This record gives sequence, C-alpha cells and structure tokens, in this order.
Amino acid sequence: MMARTRTPESKGDSELVVLALGGLGEIGMNCYLYGLGPERARKWLMIDLGITFPEGEFDPGVDVIMPDLKFIESRAKDLCGLVLTHAHEDHFGAVIELWPRIKVPIYATPFTATLLKTKLAEQTGGKLKIPIHEIPLGGTFDVGPFSIELVNQAHSIPEPNGLAIRTPHGLVYHTGDWKLDKSPGAGLPPDELRYKELGEEGVLALVCDSTNAMRDGRSPSEEDVAASLARIIKQAEQCVIVTTFASNVARVLAVANAARAAGRRLVVAGRALHRIIQVAIETGYLPPDFVYADQQRFSDYRRDEIVALVTGSQGEPRAALARIAENAHPDISIAKGDLVIFSSRTIPGNERDVGRIQNSLVRMGADLVTDNEALVHVTGHPRRDELKQLYGLLTPRILMPMHGEMRHLAEHAKLGRAAGIKEVVVAINGEVVALAPGRPAIVDEVPVGRIYRDGNLLISAEDMCIRERRKLAYVGVIVVSLVLSRNGKMLDDPEVVMEGIPSERPGGGAMEDMVLDVVEGTIESIPPKRRSDVEMVREAVRRAVRASVDQVWGKKSVVRVMVSQLDVKG
Repeated sequence: MMARTRTPESKGDSELVVLALGGLGEIGMNCYLYGLGPERARKWLMIDLGITFPEGEFDPGVDVIMPDLKFIESRAKDLCGLVLTHAHEDHFGAVIELWPRIKVPIYATPFTATLLKTKLAEQTGGKLKIPIHEIPLGGTFDVGPFSIELVNQAHSIPEPNGLAIRTPHGLVYHTGDWKLDKSPGAGLPPDELRYKELGEEGVLALVCDSTNAMRDGRSPSEEDVAASLARIIKQAEQCVIVTTFASNVARVLAVANAARAAGRRLVVAGRALHRIIQVAIETGYLPPDFVYADQQRFSDYRRDEIVALVTGSQGEPRAALARIAENAHPDISIAKGDLVIFSSRTIPGNERDVGRIQNSLVRMGADLVTDNEALVHVTGHPRRDELKQLYGLLTPRILMPMHGEMRHLAEHAKLGRAAGIKEVVVAINGEVVALAPGRPAIVDEVPVGRIYRDGNLLISAEDMCIRERRKLAYVGVIVVSLVLSRNGKMLDDPEVVMEGIPSERPGGGAMEDMVLDVVEGTIESIPPKRRSDVEMVREAVRRAVRASVDQVWGKKSVVRVMVSQLDVKG
C-alpha cells in the first residue's frame, strides 16, 4: 500500500497509529507500539518485548537478539506502559534487559507475571525492581488513554491473551499468538463467544498472527498430541526420553500422564523445565502434588521404567539433550534401543544443531521419533481455516498481518482480501501505519534495529565487532610484530602469528615462511630514512602480506601489523 501524503492541516489532528520495532517481516523479537494523539504529542502503548535467536554463522558469538528501542526511548515520557500477551521468549524475553531504558509499568496475567518475577530474581538477585501489575484473566484496565480488555485464547503456553484495545477512533484487536483449540491441555479454551461479541460491538482493525497463513486447514489439538504420546510411550520397550519447549505446560502434563499410564517414573532434567513446572504449580496449571524426580534419580530406576523429560529440543549446546548426545551428562545416558521423542518443531535456523544431535543419538543406538513420523507436536498458531473463522467472528474493517516473514504477511493479506475484508495493509518493522481517521495507510517510518547480547554486554548491531567476526570466520587473521629503531633499523626478527590460515602453500612450503619473507622484503624495500614513519611502514607491510596471501590462497585475510619503535644508542 502506498504511503498516504500528509497535509499541513493533518499534522495537528489526533490519529491512531501502529508500528513494530520487531515482529513484522520476521518471526520473533515481537515489539509493537500503538500511538494515539496528534503526531507531535502522541501517547504510546507497547505490546510485548521479545527476543530472537542468532542465525549461526551470520551472528558469531551472539547469544540473543533484541529490538533496538531508540525510537521509543526518546519518547519514554509518553510511553504509558508495556502489556505482555504471554510468556514466550519471543514476546517477553527482552523485558529484564531492556526495561531500564524505558522504565514503564508492566501488565501481565498471573502465569506470565509469576514467570517474569522468577526470572528477574534469578538474573538480578533482586537488584532490579520492575513494577509488574498482575491482571486477572479476562480483566480490563487502562494504560494512559488506551482501555484494554484481555480475551482468553489458546496457544502452546498458559494464558495467551488477545488484546481488545479501545480508543476514541475505534476498537483494535491485537491477537498475539493464538489458535482455535478447544482442548488446549492447560488453561482455558479460546473465548469464541467474546470474539463474536466484539465483532458485534465493531472492530476497526485486526492485527493478527501470520505464522501459519500459508498452511491450509486447521491446526490439530493439543489433546490429540497427548493421546499420541501416551500410545508411543506405552509401546516403548526401553528408556524413553522426551524433549519439548520448556514453556509448553500442556505438553509437560501430557508426558507426565503418559508416563503414569505406562507405569513409568517421570524424571526431569534442565533448569528451564524445573522453573516452568514450579511456576505452573504455583499458578494452578499443574496439580500441587505433581510428581517427578530430579535427574540425579535417573540411575535409581530400571531404564525400562523411566520417561525422562529434558530440555534442548532446539539443539542448544548447554541444554540437557546436547550433553546426553555427547555422552557428557552427569546423570542421564543413552543405551541401544532407547527411544528419543522430539515433541517440538525445529525453529528455522536451528536445523543444523538439531540434526547434529539427532545424528549423534542414532549413532549411540537410540531410535528417534519426530513430528515427521508421528503426531508428537502441534503448532500453537492458526492455519488458514482458523484465520477465516476469526475474520467471521470479529468482522474487522481493517486487517494488518503481523508475526511473520514477508511471505507469511503477503499470504495472510491475500487470504484476508479473499475473505472480504475491505482494507488490508502490509507493513514491515519501522513503518508507521495510520489506522484512523480515514483509510489505513503507511504514513511514516521510524528508526529500527537490533541489539545483541554478547556475553555480559549489550551491543548495537552496528558495532563493527560482529562484522569483523564474520570476516575472521572466512579469511582468518595474520598478526605481524616488528621492532624498529628510531632510524629505521630492524632490531629483531619479525614475528608472525596466523589463525585460520592454511599452513602450507600450493606445491609445498610453509605459508608462515612466505609471510616472513614478504615482511622482510617489504621493510628492506623502504629507504631507512622513511622507516621512521611508523604508519607508512605498518600500511606497506599490511598491504604486501595481504596481497601475497591472496595470490596463493585466493582469499584476502585480515592482516594486523604492530610496530614498536625503540631508542637505541650507538
């Protein structure tokens, strides 16, 4: 959709706008802003503040990626609050680290609030105090000029909320993550009656999850997965190991029930699973007498009477499953004939890590079951028939697809138009969409970007260190050390350190010897009087070494030259 041209008269008028700092044109890192008021005096509402994960070789050394908040940081006094739709990392995983930049009240339902408080205590030891307001399921509350109603939905975690946002310009329904599953396994089913009532009230705009907009039909139910897991575990002859997303409380309960029905004991390994289980017990999504054993009890039982529930479904190198696959776990091991169930889907970008673990498990003698072989996982997002059903219940005037890559957003837009929605607008991160008054349109663009958690530091994606790491991964580095007198005489033999460089040249001969010859030849070619110019010497040696290595290897290495200049008498 083409941008709407503003007129000078319209700049002072009140508008309802929406934009994303993350989550449009990508899956993950969700962070949305709704603005209300004149362009120069808007009040803002933030929905979700999540992370995404690095893309392997493209983000070397990066732990997680978060949205850059510079646009809203400069308007923090006008940001009224942050509402969390649910407790998945891609929706709330950046809160603890980025909250100090905005310092606003946070609103969440009990499960999400409790999990956030637990993580906050673990990560900061109580040093960071964040105002977290716990809102009951189905509750209504005001955040600045926005009146918000929480609507029960179904997803792969307890308490996923849709947000009915009421403004003077009309009602916007922001779905968060959802599906139409009447048997979600943990928590309430979606409130389809409330959807219909909102539709009768009148929905200006639907801002809607697009993850499965390319998939026909309806998403299977969590109830179906529970039945399938029970059958598979009942038929297993040896130890069963199940890995899944730790936050999927319904799946945790399904595995526990399957273990009990098969006369087996449930053993749990992984800090994230222990945390989720405790929060789920505290908030009533698991029974108070939920019985399981810690990983240290694994060896106390016969292998054929164990179901081990472990972290690591995405190939995380420090998670329990990765260590089991490396035969490095202190308590849990694999034996020939054991069954490992991947009750999850592989998030794009994790295929290599997951494949490596699966191959290792097979080499150790395990049998694998993934969602390619059996119904051991279902998506938490709506497919096309569910999207069309929601359109019919809410009857929105405007559809804005969110939570998806461009191909998902475009397909969702086509589906909405085919279903008869009058106005459909597709935007990407940073584009400001005016929803009202008038027809929806992209009217502006704001700065967006990424922040990397790199060890203990938060760094901008613009920081050169990540770019340099990418280059080092492909071409290696050569470090040359020279010691010269003030009059340009070499006081010692040059030293060369090479990392990531082939050791031998084509046809024989050490690469290091060639580099040393080039360094010495370059120094000798510079008249002694000119060697006092340290920068000139450094650059001449750098260029010569880089060119010589490129000539024999075909790659331009990173070359660093250190020159020490000493005063020498005599």
